[in-house]
Amino acid sequence: MTDQRKRATALQLHGVLAHWADCADKSWLDLLLSWEETERARRSLERRLRCAHIGRFKPLADFDWAWPEQCDQRAIAELMALDFLNNATNAILVGASGLGKTMIAQNIAHQAVLQGHTVMFATAGQLLGELAGLDSDSALRYRLRRYAAPDLLVVDEVGYLSYSNRHADLLFELINRRHEKKSTLITTNKAFSEWSEVFPNASCVVAMIDRLVHHAEILSIKGESYRRKEAQERATAKSRKRKTKDAP
Repeated sequence: MTDQRKRATALQLHGVLAHWADCADKSWLDLLLSWEETERARRSLERRLRCAHIGRFKPLADFDWAWPEQCDQRAIAELMALDFLNNATNAILVGASGLGKTMIAQNIAHQAVLQGHTVMFATAGQLLGELAGLDSDSALRYRLRRYAAPDLLVVDEVGYLSYSNRHADLLFELINRRHEKKSTLITTNKAFSEWSEVFPNASCVVAMIDRLVHHAEILSIKGESYRRKEAQERATAKSRKRKTKDAP
């Protein structure tokens, strides 16, 4: 089979394949195949970006690596290379609020989409609220399959709210379905020793953490909130501006 025919078969251009003898030697065939491949790749990227729900974010190039007291830039660069997706390794970003965990996770998710992977991004509150709010077993099974399917699932902001035993059971079920099959990226402001505060009295917490860390890259980010720093700088700039206006 010629390269052009393989491309037409992959594109499922059945009309072209049915009349292959008439068009195989035409000068326009290669251009037609290129147009179709480019357009399908564009539409696929748009669809995957839309389904990922990553939201607006700053590029990693704007990240102030000098601000955190502890932040392994090389390890984050390795996550951006996406090798962890090849063997269903998880990634866990641990740190206080305002240190850029969500920004880093969004950049990794976006890079994964650009490289052809399927991605879904959700806060823990959104994901668990949606699952817990379903009122039928069939709807819950469908939704769990949907969250279990992407090559990369990002669960952002675990630890900012506390959840019931049912929420804990649902998250455990999802993590268990993805365990050693697909990669999950978690951002959390709580050390694992504090997850019992996030899911108080839930018996599955230890098993949930065990599956998450079994094959995982765990990165700790330490320091003061960058958002607080930005807010203080804005306040200082406004104060100086007002003093300049009031000066005689």
